Amino acid sequence: MNKNLFLSFLLLICTCTVFAQQTENEEDGEKKGFDRSRLFAGGNFGLSFGDYTFINISPQVGYRFTNMFAAGIGINGQYTQYRVRYSSQTVSRSNYGVAGMNIFGRFYPIQQAFIQAQPEMNYIWGSVKDYSSDSKYSLNGKIMPSFLLGAGGILPMGNVGGLIVMVQYDLLNKTGYGSDPSTPYGNRPFVSIGFNFGLGR
Repeated sequence: MNKNLFLSFLLLICTCTVFAQQTENEEDGEKKGFDRSRLFAGGNFGLSFGDYTFINISPQVGYRFTNMFAAGIGINGQYTQYRVRYSSQTVSRSNYGVAGMNIFGRFYPIQQAFIQAQPEMNYIWGSVKDYSSDSKYSLNGKIMPSFLLGAGGILPMGNVGGLIVMVQYDLLNKTGYGSDPSTPYGNRPFVSIGFNFGLGR
């Protein structure tokens, strides 16, 4: 098994264990057992069209185990198309797709800020069309692990939920060579914007 993949799943198991232990040792006065009001949903969603087209539909659902800890799962869906133009003519066009799953764990030192760890497994594929030479080649479709670590803040929006702004970095940071794909997150920290809302009543 790929070493990075093994480490990602090991961190996943450790994260789940911590949350399970925290749930068993809830502070006095907190409701015991499953509480629907602690469920929440959200994720990252984005649309951009033009020479740079980007579509991101990555929903998540989670559970607030205590005031300080939350965890959940999600799916990743991204599509990117990038056109290079010269004198209004398209010189090349690149298409990339990402589909995968993630789990996440959050620690809230204060109610409006958190630290998040998010292991992922994504299938990445793509193709590049060079119109100047009328050639086209495809990237080797490949399953790649990522491990995102970051911090974020929540901007409350009444009783409906909150806007989330995060800075994250892929610790595995795998770079492709030739026809092999790279991590969808690049080799630098990146900013993501999402939304969370409660599912319980």
